[in-house]
Amino acid sequence: MLFILSLLVVIVAFFAWRGAVRKVKENNLSFRSLATISLLGLVVFAVLAISQFFTQVPAGHVGVVDFFGIVSEKTLPPGISLVNPMARVHKFSTQTREHKENMQVLSREGLTIGLEISVLYRLNPDSAARVYQTISGGDYETIVLIPQFRSHSRSVTASFQASALYSTERERLGLAIQEELARTVAVRGVIVESTPLRNVALPTQLTEAIEQKQRADQEAQRMEFILLKERQEADRKRIEAKGIADFQTIVAQGISEQLLRWKGIEATEKLSNSPNTKVIIVGAGKDGLPIIMDTK
Repeated sequence: MLFILSLLVVIVAFFAWRGAVRKVKENNLSFRSLATISLLGLVVFAVLAISQFFTQVPAGHVGVVDFFGIVSEKTLPPGISLVNPMARVHKFSTQTREHKENMQVLSREGLTIGLEISVLYRLNPDSAARVYQTISGGDYETIVLIPQFRSHSRSVTASFQASALYSTERERLGLAIQEELARTVAVRGVIVESTPLRNVALPTQLTEAIEQKQRADQEAQRMEFILLKERQEADRKRIEAKGIADFQTIVAQGISEQLLRWKGIEATEKLSNSPNTKVIIVGAGKDGLPIIMDTK
């Protein structure tokens, strides 16, 4: 529309300028200012008309060309592109966006769970023309993505037990929602990057029951550890006692009466050579061993 208006102004300004120039040549100087104004308008609107042959698409966007209802399947990349001045260019963002939802969903047991979840998504650049043609106003977020996101979040959560979401199962829940949503909206030109779970709020009674069970499990594991430690200590003492008993048996079997007499004679010999004052009575003790008396 702006191109047509500019073109009409250029034509009118051109003929006005030619008429004014003719009058000036006929020495009618009153038309000199009209010639100047006409020329200035001609140049300005000519530049404006020429600029309609170009369009600028911002970074992170693509352009869809609509020429009186005929939509080009080829989208315009970011930057400056040459287009038909009569066509309209609709620009779509291909940058990653986030949508957050806080919803109440049901688990497999029918318990109400508070789910805080996000979806990271973006438009497929190759599908921008199809989105423009098939979705009202190109508003794929409101019409396609968000309703499907809510629906799949509820349906997938209904296949999980509430107690399982208290542990690492919540990661599997987020992945399952992402897979289901991506499969549904991919045919509509939307790419789902991830669906991170921000929070899962379980019923208070269920949370307390799970925590009590976990504390009981931890206490049972602690008692098992203590019992195992006591068994190992008992085994150690049993092995130690058996070792001492075996040692005593071996020693008792190796000591004979002749050995004891021989050791007694050796001790008597060493004491007799000692500088200390002692009285040694040889053969006066039990079994003929010497008796040592200290004179101090």
